Amino acid sequence: MGRSLIIIGIVIVIVGIIFTLAPKVPFLGRLPGDILIKRDNFVFYFPLSTSIIVSVVLSLIFYFFTRR
Repeated sequence: MGRSLIIIGIVIVIVGIIFTLAPKVPFLGRLPGDILIKRDNFVFYFPLSTSIIVSVVLSLIFYFFTRR
């Protein structure tokens, strides 16, 4: 139980740092493959490529942490 709480705390700190530094990363959220539709009174944005890259990175991180 203690080890799980420590790992969860570390993950929360890392996510906080990422959210703090995310606006400074110019290419994140503006990748080719992200869908952006602009109309007169409507804007639709779906970060498809960014979501896939974040998913792959998180999957690799969790794979290395859970591997024994």
